[in-house]
Amino acid sequence: MRVVIGVGSARETLPAVSQIEHLYRLDEVVLAHGAKMEAMQEYGRLRDLAMESGRRHIEECRALLSADIPSIRTLCDVQDPSSFVLDAATTVKADLIVMGTRDLAKLAEAFIGSVSHRVLVHSTVPTLIVKGAARAISKVLMAVEGQEDAARLQAWLTAHPFKNPVSLTVLSVVSLPIADEHGMVEPDVAQDERTLKARQVVEDAAKALNGTQFTASADVRGGDPAEIICEVGKGYDLIVVSSHGRKGVRRFLMGSVSEDIVHRADRSVLVVR
Repeated sequence: MRVVIGVGSARETLPAVSQIEHLYRLDEVVLAHGAKMEAMQEYGRLRDLAMESGRRHIEECRALLSADIPSIRTLCDVQDPSSFVLDAATTVKADLIVMGTRDLAKLAEAFIGSVSHRVLVHSTVPTLIVKGAARAISKVLMAVEGQEDAARLQAWLTAHPFKNPVSLTVLSVVSLPIADEHGMVEPDVAQDERTLKARQVVEDAAKALNGTQFTASADVRGGDPAEIICEVGKGYDLIVVSSHGRKGVRRFLMGSVSEDIVHRADRSVLVVR
């Protein structure tokens, strides 16, 4: 697997470097650090200091990587951090981008932004957002919305198996009918049909994935998808979701369940595209 790791401060990046070593057998790692442009001069002492700091962060990360990895490359420049990571991923044809996060509240992030969030929104390749300390991965929650999601995630997990076998739960959350002004919920025949369809999707996915790498099971629940996935995810080491890749006005109007999960989850989330 070829991975680009976005290098920021030690607090957010070092756990991400350790986590990716727990997850996959790595063929190539590219450590990419873009020094922030604000208050920087194109030339001069400030630029030199920014580059020196970036190289120091990169070497701290490199020291954590196994000597068995065939190729480790480093990239450092005074550029917008998120753009630099995204460009690096495109240039090297990365299979995965890995980002640590300061885990800002969603409202604050809307105003002050974060590099990990911008990378997540604009990336065209799967992105792993690492939260908290690195941990061994033995239980994985794979959340699917429908057959398309299940097929995409199944293909990714099959093509990029984890370093060690894991227990995998395939979960689909069916939205519940909305209560009226009196708190009453009308019987919904379509709800039963959606639940049966969701059950079929997760059972088929679990059956397809069950084998030497995965001990897979299926689960269907009702409620708000992001809320339920994050709540169930507390019992797992990693949450895996699919992104529909909505852009522009459509993304603004419909929102993104995958982004909502990344913001709300208390553990690492892998977003597959």
